[in-house]
This record gives sequence, C-alpha cells and structure tokens, in this order.
Amino acid sequence: MTGRQAPLQIALVTLFPAMVRGALGFGVLGRALERGLASVECVDPRSFADDPHKTVDDRPYGGGPGMVGTPPPWAAAIDAATGQLPAGVPRVHLSAQGQRFDQDVARELAALPGFVLVASRYEGLDQRVIDSRIDRELSLGDFVLSGGEFAALAVIDAAVRLLPGALGDERSSVEESFTAGRLDWPHYTRPIEWEGRTVPEVLQGGNHAAIRRWRLQQSLVRTKARRPDLLQPGGSGRALTDEERELLEEDNNG
Repeated sequence: MTGRQAPLQIALVTLFPAMVRGALGFGVLGRALERGLASVECVDPRSFADDPHKTVDDRPYGGGPGMVGTPPPWAAAIDAATGQLPAGVPRVHLSAQGQRFDQDVARELAALPGFVLVASRYEGLDQRVIDSRIDRELSLGDFVLSGGEFAALAVIDAAVRLLPGALGDERSSVEESFTAGRLDWPHYTRPIEWEGRTVPEVLQGGNHAAIRRWRLQQSLVRTKARRPDLLQPGGSGRALTDEERELLEEDNNG
C-alpha cells in the first residue's frame, strides 16, 4: 500500500444513508475522508421505487417470516452506485452467507480503485439480484445483524485505514493484530505504576532487540490462548517460524 495516487472510491447502497453518513465523520476514517484519501457515496434504493409508498421489500415466496429486498429498486440502486465508480470495480453484498471478512480481504479492497457495498436488511435480497448484480458476499462473522450498514462501516473503516496517509504513523497498520497472522501484544503507557500494576521492565529500557522479542512472545502467547487456529498452517493461520516456536517453548518452560 505505497505510492497510491487516486483516492479509494466507495459507493454504499443503503436504506439509511443518514445513519451511515453520521458514522463516517469520526476518528481515523473521518480524517481520511476529509483529506480526500477516500470517498464514500450513499445510494438509497427508495429513490428508485416507482410506487407512492417507495416500496423496497416484500414478503418471501413460499412463506416464512421477514421481508426480502425487491429486485427493481435494489438492482437500479446497485447500477447507479456502480456507475459512479471506475469500470470493473467489485460489487459486494454484506451477508451472513458470505466469505469471512478479515485483514487479508481488507488489504485486497484497499488496493482497488474502489468498490460497491450493498447493505440489505432483514432476510436480504431477492436471489436474482445477487445472481445478476453481486460479485462477492462478505460476512463479519457467525452472527446475524438486522441490516448490513454496521458491517459495511466495519469494512470501510478496515480498508480506509490501510491507505497511505490515513494513520499518523504508518507503522500502526503493520504492527497490529492479524497483519502477520497473529494477535497483537499488550500495550502500556504512563504512568509506570497504576493501582499496584507496573509496566513490564523490558519496555522501560532502550534495548530494542529485547523489546521486539518480548512483544513477539507476548503476541504468540495471546494468539495461542485466544485464537490457536492462527498458529496452524492452512486456513486462517500460518506455520510457526523457528523463532516463534522457540519463544513459545520458553513460555511453556517458564
């Protein structure tokens, strides 16, 4: 993610553009948008509904609870959103049936000229819209949300913060959880002692080699305890290096 010239262009298809716009103005994401590193445009399917009630969903064929997004307004909104962006950008639907979103996918999206996000609600979209207008489906995890807006905001934030200039220190996007397939190490700041708890002594000195080794060991120990799958080759993890194996053995013996 170096040397990027053009801003990352994102179009979000949502029934609640005001909710999304309100969340876009804060923190790292808000500053990145202000500086023109990225742009986010919202497209409301209701704008393409042709009945007086601006209907965008209906009951599912075959019965059952919930409502399903109807093809005409959603397809038209996706087409309009796609037309605002460079040719060939992917159209991504936020769905519980989608691929698990992770840091690798965030890097993929951040490297693109742009992408369309589709935040449907309730029972999702008519499958014909997905078949004809969606290139990829993403999920935040094994749980269900009432709508895709919060998932879309998470995807946007994860991608935009990877853009050059989005963070105050470019190392922040490198030295953090999942970047190297491991969880992050513990962090400390002043004061040195608080409520009887002290910052680890190794962090108080200037031995950078010792600090690096301590941080790596802490990252590995935390990953082993909380996400052991990340320590396994294949799938979501990668194999241990010789140094990592040594550090874990030291912890086990210590």
